[in-house]
Amino acid sequence: MYRYVIKPILFLFDPELIHDLFISLGEFLGRFSFTRKITGYIYGNKSHSVVVDGIRYRNPVVLSAGFDYNGRLTEILPYVSFGGVEVGSVTAKSYEGNSKPRLTRLKRSQSILVNKGLKNEGVDAVIKRLGNKERREEDFVIGISVAKTNSKENCDTKEAVSDYIHSLKRLNKENIGDYYAINISCPNAFGGETFTTPELLESLLMEVVKISIEKPVYVKMPINMEWEEFKVLIDIIRKYRLNGVIIGNLNKNYNELVFREEAPDSYRGGLSGLPCKDRSNDLIEKTRKHVGKDFTIIGCGGIFSVEDAKEKLHKGANILQLITGMIYKGPGLIKNISNNV
Repeated sequence: MYRYVIKPILFLFDPELIHDLFISLGEFLGRFSFTRKITGYIYGNKSHSVVVDGIRYRNPVVLSAGFDYNGRLTEILPYVSFGGVEVGSVTAKSYEGNSKPRLTRLKRSQSILVNKGLKNEGVDAVIKRLGNKERREEDFVIGISVAKTNSKENCDTKEAVSDYIHSLKRLNKENIGDYYAINISCPNAFGGETFTTPELLESLLMEVVKISIEKPVYVKMPINMEWEEFKVLIDIIRKYRLNGVIIGNLNKNYNELVFREEAPDSYRGGLSGLPCKDRSNDLIEKTRKHVGKDFTIIGCGGIFSVEDAKEKLHKGANILQLITGMIYKGPGLIKNISNNV
């Protein structure tokens, strides 16, 4: 129904408009017991729980950061077979986002060009919203992705570190979220991927560990790096005893599109979906061989089927994150994966 009837209609309209529509619809469905049960009847799955870093997920499929960036869907997502959601990325201050268009579908390449620029309401608004939730589904995990506010002022390293630390301190103090992800790899912000050099990553993590966060902390990694450079960052993350990494973020190389003409050089943003698959899988496999078992890898990028999910797990991922596969294949994909991995 979704792939052959609903999706062709939805794809006639602006993708950000459709995204906002589904956020509002999901928030509405999550408010009422009746609508939650109906959604669960259609899209619910059998339990297949996993425990990662002491946290139990009802299944290993998590909605990646970048979709529910203001924490509005936590009451409905468990009924769409998700085992968790990564809210955000949230920043110390609110940001309206980059100039439109912020989302562009690249249909033949099974990708979405993302240029939101860390659009979100700010950490205080997200804390208030999640803190006011009276109900919480058992074993449904809420992670929070943290980034630096997208502004020219935060291009300075000291200011950018302070921005991250402010958000983490606020979240930690208010006990919001089950884990935190430090997003160092958003390609659509002022200054670009500021903390993807060894020196700057160290300058950030040495301040992060001073907060004494008792929850798992992960780093969301770039995927447009050679392995030797990537490995250096992994070793720094292990040095500061963080729990693991998310591999990975958007692909910046338009030449890796199946249909290069879908993204002219004038376009701005990073590529989600299929263009991330091979890079993500390669880095997951190499990272697992490098670190051994006692380091968490969250696999993200190019999951469109049960086979794609199994491949990431086989290469070393502990759990999975996705967005674009759901948009192209429909919410039934989540149920199918969670029932079969």
